[in-house]
Amino acid sequence: MSRRRCCGLVDEMPACRRFSAGTRNGEPIILFIEELEALRLKDREGLEQAECAAMMGLTRPTFQRILQSARSKVATALVEGQSIRIEGGNYMIKNRVFECGDCKHVWEEAPCTAGGRHGYEIACPQCGSMKKTKLENGQRHVCGGGAHHGHDGHGHGHGCCGGH
Repeated sequence: MSRRRCCGLVDEMPACRRFSAGTRNGEPIILFIEELEALRLKDREGLEQAECAAMMGLTRPTFQRILQSARSKVATALVEGQSIRIEGGNYMIKNRVFECGDCKHVWEEAPCTAGGRHGYEIACPQCGSMKKTKLENGQRHVCGGGAHHGHDGHGHGHGCCGGH
């Protein structure tokens, strides 16, 4: 019997959860959320596997297995003309990290999808300022000043709810 795999840490939920091949070739292929994250980190961002594994909180062999499964599913869908549905899996959304623009306090917030507040609702817990930047992978991303970020659902798109 195989061991239960650790869940992969995911930056955000995908903006699109279904890709249609335009044909009706059977049931859609299910791509797990953590498989999409592995593809994003390795193939889209071009990171080394060790870096990808660390970002997802996984061992390199586990990351390799997830990546291989994801690539196999996408290749099968493309070659056989099947749709892809992105859902499920064994993952956790990462907390968001903010820095106050006034007092420079740094803090974490739970993702919107885990019951956390939207980025535009979050004030600095130290001084109450609404001026903040989202810290992500060593870079700062400016948060909107009270305006809704236009995402449908939680953690999609740009801004403080989960996007870049």
